[in-house]
Amino acid sequence: MKEYNDIEEIIKYNINKCMEFGKEECIINCLEIMEPRYIDFFRNERLTVAFPILEQFLNPLKCMQGGFITAAFDNAFGAFCCLHEDLIPATTIDISTSYQRPIFLGDELIITVYMKLKGKTIIHMTGEAYNKENKLIATSSTNLMRLKKA
Repeated sequence: MKEYNDIEEIIKYNINKCMEFGKEECIINCLEIMEPRYIDFFRNERLTVAFPILEQFLNPLKCMQGGFITAAFDNAFGAFCCLHEDLIPATTIDISTSYQRPIFLGDELIITVYMKLKGKTIIHMTGEAYNKENKLIATSSTNLMRLKKA
């Protein structure tokens, strides 16, 4: 069940709002190269994003390298900040990921992130990643710092 039908358009709109925040341009290459597919979004609750497992993300064992899994979490956390009702421009100050099992080429990393605490300065979020068979691949938690207008 989706609350919003066109999450990509909402993200683009909010990125433009971030640009008004004081940035001359907003580069989201790190998100775009991972080819996200937005699945569910419930404002102020959660965001679910799927990332295809592409060949360029594989390690020598032919499974997704852990750093790319963490990057997918970081991209999902950042996108969720862009979708928040009061648009929270923020930067990651720490991120922790625990890996449970490998994920292979042709599968999809399906990440759901949750806003746990939205303070005046720090935002705390958690997330879970599953494969297409609904097996837990990894969990993550992060703290972000709200940015002040330049």
